[in-house]
Amino acid sequence: MIAPGSTIGILGGGQLGMMLALAARRFDCAVWVYDPDPDAPAAAIAERHICAPFEQETALAAFCAGVAAITVEREQIPRATLEFCAQHSILRPNPGSVAIAQDRIREKTFFRELGLATAEFAVLRTPADLAAAQTIPYPALLKTAQDGYDGKGQLRLPSPEALAPAWQELGQRPAIVEAMVPLQQEFSVILARNSAGLAVFYPLAENRHRQGILDLSIVPAALPDAVQDQARRWALQIAEALDYIGVLAVEFFHSVDGRLLLNEMAPRPHNSGHFSLDACVHSQFDQQLRSLLDLPLGDTRLLSPVVMLNLLGDLWLDGALDWGHWLRHPQVKPYLYGKKEARRGRKMGHLNILAASREAALRTVAELRGGEVG
Repeated sequence: MIAPGSTIGILGGGQLGMMLALAARRFDCAVWVYDPDPDAPAAAIAERHICAPFEQETALAAFCAGVAAITVEREQIPRATLEFCAQHSILRPNPGSVAIAQDRIREKTFFRELGLATAEFAVLRTPADLAAAQTIPYPALLKTAQDGYDGKGQLRLPSPEALAPAWQELGQRPAIVEAMVPLQQEFSVILARNSAGLAVFYPLAENRHRQGILDLSIVPAALPDAVQDQARRWALQIAEALDYIGVLAVEFFHSVDGRLLLNEMAPRPHNSGHFSLDACVHSQFDQQLRSLLDLPLGDTRLLSPVVMLNLLGDLWLDGALDWGHWLRHPQVKPYLYGKKEARRGRKMGHLNILAASREAALRTVAELRGGEVG
């Protein structure tokens, strides 16, 4: 066990790192953030910000020497950086877990190797792969293997004939072609697992997206108990196969014909888990810290139904940020991330909307949006 009051390191300094740093403060832990962005949001909270490229070993060595343990707040960290930190300090989760989540081809293949179902997909690395990729069911999505998130690096393919020009548009980067599945719901399972192999689960979050970006997470999710149980079993199977330590988010599809399909995973706290900041006994960031320090995991019990609503840069750019309007309901709790520049589609903050029921929370969303839930 690493005692409270120690210094922890975070690779990446975005809003997830900022919220972890705030959780660490309650344990009297000092936080060092390593991020090449001089305006990284977590830097405003951290005791030290090492602003250097992820590949700079001198800076990495100083970072590792100054902290008791290291975690990640995003998966886009070079594998060599992860391996260096694992050799010179305690790194949780392990480099292999993060590396799998960095690449959709590796990730989907890993799921299939575990015997877990995904939407039908084909791998696209060279022009010779085009013929096989045109045989999966269409419409489909073309997704770059790396660096695609929040709808980036993705194109919709109405027919096989659209594949070649779409791949050209994405620079012929390694990609997957994934059949689009008619869905009842998209949802996520968030768990925390410690070094002894014990795991705790958060209530499942039902997720709704706009233009490929998470818009709402609704808790509790409106899913059959059998589907929820199966999703938790699959998520735990993934965590155990990875020997995972930390918070892991696993995203699922629930198809209209009742099938459960894996979408992707994130080796860190997740946007769809932000509801836990207010609606659970311990937040996902509390659990990330506890698992990093090898402290007992906390209670994940849901204290209140909740809807998490993302605030995107569009609101800033369109002049739609009337805080008197957005905060007029006393059960709305705001979180702003301190980002210097608003851009369309960029997550600038979120609201947690607490209520007596999920239906009541959704009615508040509709009131805030002029009748539209999303």
